[in-house]
Amino acid sequence: MKKSIGSDKIKTAVFISGTGSNLKNLIKFSFKKNSPISIKLVISNKKNAKGLKFINSKKIEKKIVNFIKQKESEKKLINLLKKRKIEFICLAGFMKILSNNFLKKFNNKIVNIHPSLLPKYKGLNTHKRVLKNNEEFSGCTVHYVTAKLDSGKIILQKKIKIDKTDKENTLRKKILKEEHKLYPRAIMKIFN
Repeated sequence: MKKSIGSDKIKTAVFISGTGSNLKNLIKFSFKKNSPISIKLVISNKKNAKGLKFINSKKIEKKIVNFIKQKESEKKLINLLKKRKIEFICLAGFMKILSNNFLKKFNNKIVNIHPSLLPKYKGLNTHKRVLKNNEEFSGCTVHYVTAKLDSGKIILQKKIKIDKTDKENTLRKKILKEEHKLYPRAIMKIFN
């Protein structure tokens, strides 16, 4: 994927559901001179997502889309994204599955970060499952979003060693730290 002709940065939307630490990190990254993206819109499916508080201080538009009626919600969302000329979408802790119809409209323009070494441990409760299976390594993966959960083409991965003392929360923190480095690197790889 190359940068659009006539614009310096790719208009990007970030979809969140929770604390927004990856959102915060992506916004910081987007302000860097060499960053290929400019975050114009943040979408949340939860009106009380902590990540929304962070963007209040930035000049970034935010929208709450409840997804109760998914088809209707996605239709409105597609119109909004097109109106704002959004060319790229980053999922950052977004806990909703987007329909095939939505994905087709943004074919290969939606990426996600997942806290495991995909294809292992797709879905939820990743750290818990990794520890339960006494894995030696875990990590994080940035991948393209497809209709199959956590199954799109892998862009980048980071592998970390699991310590014998690691619990769910320590492993989560360790991997989150790596996610914050990996996501911007993956975006640079996509656009260079």
